[in-house]
Amino acid sequence: MRAGSKQESVGNGHHQLIGVDFHDFIQKEQQFTNYELAEEYGISLRNVKELKRKLSRN
Repeated sequence: MRAGSKQESVGNGHHQLIGVDFHDFIQKEQQFTNYELAEEYGISLRNVKELKRKLSRN
Protein backbone atom coordinates (compact mmCIF):
# COMPACT_ATOMS: atom_id res chain seq x y z
CA MET A 1 0.00 0.00 0.00
CA ARG A 2 1.29 3.47 -0.86
CA ALA A 3 1.87 6.06 1.81
CA GLY A 4 -0.19 9.22 1.69
CA SER A 5 1.23 12.73 1.72
CA LYS A 6 0.78 13.06 5.49
CA GLN A 7 2.57 9.78 6.13
CA GLU A 8 5.43 10.83 3.87
CA SER A 9 5.87 14.16 5.62
CA VAL A 10 5.87 12.54 9.07
CA GLY A 11 8.20 9.74 8.06
CA ASN A 12 10.56 12.07 6.23
CA GLY A 13 12.23 13.33 9.40
CA HIS A 14 13.45 16.66 8.06
CA HIS A 15 11.51 19.59 6.71
CA GLN A 16 12.98 21.69 3.93
CA LEU A 17 10.34 24.38 4.31
CA ILE A 18 11.93 25.83 7.43
CA GLY A 19 13.10 29.31 6.54
CA VAL A 20 10.71 29.87 3.62
CA ASP A 21 9.00 33.27 3.78
CA PHE A 22 5.40 32.29 3.00
CA HIS A 23 4.23 35.85 2.30
CA ASP A 24 7.01 36.26 -0.24
CA PHE A 25 6.21 32.83 -1.69
CA ILE A 26 2.56 33.78 -2.21
CA GLN A 27 3.54 36.95 -4.05
CA LYS A 28 6.09 35.21 -6.25
CA GLU A 29 3.99 32.17 -7.11
CA GLN A 30 1.88 34.30 -9.46
CA GLN A 31 4.95 35.42 -11.43
CA PHE A 32 7.37 32.48 -11.34
CA THR A 33 7.21 28.89 -12.55
CA ASN A 34 7.51 25.97 -10.13
CA TYR A 35 11.11 25.43 -11.20
CA GLU A 36 12.00 29.08 -10.56
CA LEU A 37 10.38 28.95 -7.13
CA ALA A 38 12.34 25.80 -6.26
CA GLU A 39 15.57 27.52 -7.31
CA GLU A 40 14.70 30.71 -5.40
CA TYR A 41 14.01 28.96 -2.09
CA GLY A 42 16.36 26.00 -2.41
CA ILE A 43 13.61 23.39 -2.14
CA SER A 44 12.52 20.56 -4.43
CA LEU A 45 9.84 20.80 -7.10
CA ARG A 46 7.77 18.36 -5.09
CA ASN A 47 7.90 20.68 -2.06
CA VAL A 48 6.81 23.62 -4.23
CA LYS A 49 3.79 21.65 -5.48
CA GLU A 50 2.89 20.51 -1.96
CA LEU A 51 3.20 24.05 -0.61
CA LYS A 52 0.97 25.43 -3.39
CA ARG A 53 -1.58 22.70 -2.68
CA LYS A 54 -1.60 23.47 1.04
CA LEU A 55 -1.82 27.22 0.53
CA SER A 56 -4.73 26.84 -1.89
CA ARG A 57 -6.79 25.08 0.79
CA ASN A 58 -6.91 28.18 3.00
